Amino acid sequence: MVARERNLLIGLGVAAVILIARLFIIQIVDTSYKESASNNSMVYDIIYPTRGVIYDRNGKILVGNKVAYDILVTPNEVGEFDTLLLASVLKTDPQAIRNKMAEYRRNRSRIGYQSMVMMKQLSPEDYMRFAEVQYKFPGFKGQVRSIRDYPINAGGNLLGYVSEVDASFIAAHPGEYRSGDYAGKTGIEAAREKDLRGVKGYHIYLRNSRNQIEERYKGGAMDKEAVPGHDIVTTIDADLQQYGQELMANKVGSVVAIEPKTGEILSMISSPGIDVSMLADIGKHYSEIVSDPYKPMFNRTVQASYPPGSVFKLVNGLIGLQEGVLDTKMAYPCNRGYRYSGNHKLGCHAHRSPLVLEEAIMMSCNGFFCYVLKSILENRKYKTIEDAFDRWREYVVSFGFGRKLGSDFPAELGGTIPTSKYYDKIYGKGGWKFTTVVSLSIGQGEIGVTPLQIANLSATVANRGYYYIPHIVKDSPGVEIAPKFHERQYTEVDTTEFKKVIQGMWRAVNSGFGSGGTASIAAVPGLDICGKTGTAQNPHGADNSVFICFAPKDDPKIAIAAYIENAGFGATWACPIASLMVEKYLNGSIAEGQRKDLEKRVMEGNLLDRVHVK
Repeated sequence: MVARERNLLIGLGVAAVILIARLFIIQIVDTSYKESASNNSMVYDIIYPTRGVIYDRNGKILVGNKVAYDILVTPNEVGEFDTLLLASVLKTDPQAIRNKMAEYRRNRSRIGYQSMVMMKQLSPEDYMRFAEVQYKFPGFKGQVRSIRDYPINAGGNLLGYVSEVDASFIAAHPGEYRSGDYAGKTGIEAAREKDLRGVKGYHIYLRNSRNQIEERYKGGAMDKEAVPGHDIVTTIDADLQQYGQELMANKVGSVVAIEPKTGEILSMISSPGIDVSMLADIGKHYSEIVSDPYKPMFNRTVQASYPPGSVFKLVNGLIGLQEGVLDTKMAYPCNRGYRYSGNHKLGCHAHRSPLVLEEAIMMSCNGFFCYVLKSILENRKYKTIEDAFDRWREYVVSFGFGRKLGSDFPAELGGTIPTSKYYDKIYGKGGWKFTTVVSLSIGQGEIGVTPLQIANLSATVANRGYYYIPHIVKDSPGVEIAPKFHERQYTEVDTTEFKKVIQGMWRAVNSGFGSGGTASIAAVPGLDICGKTGTAQNPHGADNSVFICFAPKDDPKIAIAAYIENAGFGATWACPIASLMVEKYLNGSIAEGQRKDLEKRVMEGNLLDRVHVK
């Protein structure tokens, strides 16, 4: 019994020591419990961080910040006040103030001593009027925050907008945002939100028993300073972006320009687009934007899927060369098109015949490329047409079609490249042949591509067989882009084959008027522009105008694609727009004479009445 009593006493002693030690830690060492108990008497005054600045590639500010003020109200601290005077100072409707205060009082138990936003984004001038009479309005105060400022009207769609978060956004980002916070919703603002937003800070104050704020908690030792967001350096050339927007005024479509040797996007124009003047207060203009029949919020550069038209002939020609069914000396006839299956004919414009590859690219011959695709799909080394088609598709996908390119721009779509199973499902296995898919020869039929993808095709040809994934953000202090953007992406066509189509592209632009070159209007002395026109059929009206090009020929610094809806032949609108942008980028200005006249025609051109809108 003695031993048992001794053990029991020892056990009780140990438990008592542990309990006393725990109480000592809780009450003396660890203050978190005390702080937690004090939280009901603490007031957190939020400090919003300055959002990161967005720069162009040359250091120009695309998106900056300016100071604005929110007017906050703590309903439980508000007594009787002069509503008419407050409304006059804040330049608002007195009834709007009464309605908000009535709502707050109905929810008094839920709100407690929280501060609610009464008015948002007052200018410094408007806030100063309030500050002068603030003493007359206990419970009301100002809170400084920065809002976006746009010094250059360049790239509303690509920059995106910032707006207040809603309940669904808060739920999707638990613990990161609360009511009254702002976040990037589209464009670069959304894509780089984590870098741009910064970290909120706060000052902590204590309330007394009468709910009056009396002092800083612990003399400010527990305050937290706000951390500004990281600045973003984009790949965009602001001057080129702005110039492209001027050329695209009153037109529907896209222009995308890429630096081939890096994959950096120089300009990204979706037209009609959002004017940057609307971005700072998107809520005010939102209904106007979404009701616009031309859908300015729809970013055509990465979200619109179009038939590529004749620019796709380059891909088929390169595949034919790689597969060994085409060489530069082969000549094919074209009698205003390609006749197949009895009286069926895929038409073509008038030109001399027969042609070899270089001439077929220069003159954009439909008939020639029908023969090319026929040779690819009927290649005897494949057992079936399905096998040959699947191999053709693998080549096409290696150029970046039929899938997302993986750019850092949000909402990018991948377009469509049909599969053999797709045709098997429609016609039955073995129930289709080359003539069933003949329109693929010239980039029509079931092919859908984005303007970003055809700009990437231009960059791929410029690089003689590889591309860098197009991207819009550069490495900068505090911001790193993914390693994939620095890696070459090779096509499945050998690099030696590309020079065989490039000469045809050069002749399309530089052979001189009357030679048969479809893009002679794009020629600029000394720039050696290489290009390919396209005219894509459109079921909703006039054909779409397409043009891709790069320059200079032997040291490409810019590759570009222009896609203009309902604008007719590629040489009519897309070709001039793209070539003017190349000239502006490489020379800094447009040459006097014919080129200035061309610029004037493009800028004054209005094609909106041609576009089918719902």
